Amino acid sequence: MLSADVVQDLRRTLPAGRVLEDPGIVAGYLRDEAVWAPHGEPVAVVRPHSAEEVGQVVRACLRHRVPVVPRGAGTGLSGGANAVDGGIVVSTEQMTAIREIDATERLAVVEPGVVNDDLRAACAERGLWYPPDPASAPWSTIGGNVATNAGGLCCVKYGVTRDYVLGIQVVTGTGELVRLGRRTAKGVAGYDLAGLMVGSEGTLGIVTEVTVRLRPAREPERTVAGYFGSLTDAGRAVAAVGAAGIMPSALELIDRHTLAAVDAWKNMGLSAEADVVLLGRTDAPGEAGDHEAETMLACFTGAGATWAVASSDAEEADALFAARRLAYPALERIGLVLTEDVCVPRAAVPDMLSRIERIGQRHDVLIANVAHAGDGNLHPLLIVPADDTAARTRAEAAFEAILDDALALGGTVTGEHGVGLLKRAGLERELPPPVLALQTAVKQALDPHGILNPGKVIAPCAPRF
Repeated sequence: MLSADVVQDLRRTLPAGRVLEDPGIVAGYLRDEAVWAPHGEPVAVVRPHSAEEVGQVVRACLRHRVPVVPRGAGTGLSGGANAVDGGIVVSTEQMTAIREIDATERLAVVEPGVVNDDLRAACAERGLWYPPDPASAPWSTIGGNVATNAGGLCCVKYGVTRDYVLGIQVVTGTGELVRLGRRTAKGVAGYDLAGLMVGSEGTLGIVTEVTVRLRPAREPERTVAGYFGSLTDAGRAVAAVGAAGIMPSALELIDRHTLAAVDAWKNMGLSAEADVVLLGRTDAPGEAGDHEAETMLACFTGAGATWAVASSDAEEADALFAARRLAYPALERIGLVLTEDVCVPRAAVPDMLSRIERIGQRHDVLIANVAHAGDGNLHPLLIVPADDTAARTRAEAAFEAILDDALALGGTVTGEHGVGLLKRAGLERELPPPVLALQTAVKQALDPHGILNPGKVIAPCAPRF
């Protein structure tokens, strides 16, 4: 690697101010929010302003055999954006243009640095809606959402990021700028390379523009809240909602540890009333919405809710959902957080929640639980004191045990956060060798020199020249 030379090359090639070497600034780009994942020391951070500049960065790195790590807002939770030694971090945070919102075709064209909520707000002004809504939506970017195939609270009904990406512009591992996908409502010309890029975590290309599908604005939602005495009872309510045949627009779970952490921070008073809160929503119009809300309420009550109510009070409901979105930062205030992201079949949610409780007890680790419970995507949060090495070791063992139990129940090791660094061993346990070989072949075809985000997902740890 000729890491020192690449910085000089980039300074000659790019406009002034794009290349950052100051250690105090570079330190802010070393890792994402997965504080347990390792990171390296890059030689510089580059903040391009255009797709053409991204291409120049990749071509310079090819000339000098230097790895490239793409980065959005750094809100990821798997280490996928963590820097590697001697590499270049490419941050797309300056590429923030919403280039087009077409109400007739119901699509938007955006640069990767556009913040999720900013796109949603711009669409709302035109009576349109962009559904993917990760908990980090106020800060995460569309490019990062595409890289991890982010989900969110409403994906139980409306799907994840991949369901809304029509087309994508990327810089490949050979430095070429290419457009994949389409703008039309339908299209089956060739392989779905745009879909392949979604969820590839920067290992197959660097996103420089995204064309997303939009939906009409929704009807106002009705909210059903239920308090439960145990995770198992709440899990039974989730399974009952699925068995009832309705499709809520959200179905979220928050346990007592999370409620207590949010209360300690924001004084919302929730933890004094429940061990587990289950929040359901329906956006079906008219009588259909009334029926879905009543059905969810009956499911909650039948599963043993200690208190349950259906409400159309938007302010009250938004306060409850705010607690869900505050879960991760609230828990970070009490210790180091190792975030899980397993997904199991809906019918297996009660069993999986019970297994998580037992794993916490067996390994003597505090595990808080939040979940996109309606689609079986559980987020156990393992919390240890910052200076307790033994507790960290126990938490790492509990982390792997949760992965194993999710796989045993027919689930997956990651529902929306991605593989990154934390789940590479889990991915190898989930996918059989022939499938891993296919994925490796795809990586080698699109990034033949292995410079794009090496060491992440299934990629080797060093470039290939």
